[in-house]
Amino acid sequence: MKKSSKSIFLFLCVAPSFLLFLVFMMIPTFNIFRMSLYKWGGYSPDKTFVGFDNFVKLSKDMKFFQSFENTIFLIVIVSLITFTMALVFAAILTRENLIGQNFFRVVFYIPNILSIVIISAIFSAILDSKNGLLNSILNLFRDQNAEPVYWLGDQKIVIYSIAMAMIWQAVGYYMVMYMASMASVPESVYESASLEGAGKIYQFFHLTIPLIWTNIRTTLTFFIISNINLSFTIVKAMTGGGPDGSTEVFLSYMYKQAYTNSSYGYGMAIGVVVFLFSFALSGIVSFVTKREPIEL
Repeated sequence: MKKSSKSIFLFLCVAPSFLLFLVFMMIPTFNIFRMSLYKWGGYSPDKTFVGFDNFVKLSKDMKFFQSFENTIFLIVIVSLITFTMALVFAAILTRENLIGQNFFRVVFYIPNILSIVIISAIFSAILDSKNGLLNSILNLFRDQNAEPVYWLGDQKIVIYSIAMAMIWQAVGYYMVMYMASMASVPESVYESASLEGAGKIYQFFHLTIPLIWTNIRTTLTFFIISNINLSFTIVKAMTGGGPDGSTEVFLSYMYKQAYTNSSYGYGMAIGVVVFLFSFALSGIVSFVTKREPIEL
């Protein structure tokens, strides 16, 4: 009787979560795969089964490949710069006796309190070609009559502007996480290394990073995958994918096809590719960053 009651209790605890996961995750995911095999505008009741025609069309779509290239670029550049800055700043604020450490922690964390839309508005104002802060600073060091830099209008540099906003938004959050991990490393470890003649840079690469590697690995995997969602929101708010598709990313292109161009089936085919790409990327990152955990 006790085992039966325990099983019922566990079932009642798990059932709501499983039901929510089924309704809001599993069924929509299944529908994405199913609808990718249809030609459908998204609003009309008529659906035409076309098999893998949407995927064949996708393999020849150069704009999709441009969005793929932009997504990969943002994942690599934003991840490398964000985590480098987060680790360096965390080490400085954790191990150095700086005046106003708590103030710097709060300042770095502020972007995570703001919504992505507000961050996009801030950077749109900073990068404005006419009255933006960045061009105003540049004008102090060059001819006042020089052509302004079109940070959000030049196809060659606009993707870097998007990357800049994404990095600013994320650095503080991961810095705070790494500070928490670094604070758990006993000071005696660093004292012993110092007595052996190891400098702070050596300690950072050979002690700090290995000792918090588990946290770095977890956050890196999470950030790389969440980058796909973050890039969509910032691109949608700052450039809308322009100019001429130069900032289009996976999800913005999928959204445009499914809901703007009334090609819902084709948009879901892109969604399938994004889904599979995310899983594959997660597995690759997990495999590449796998290390034996170091315990003190």
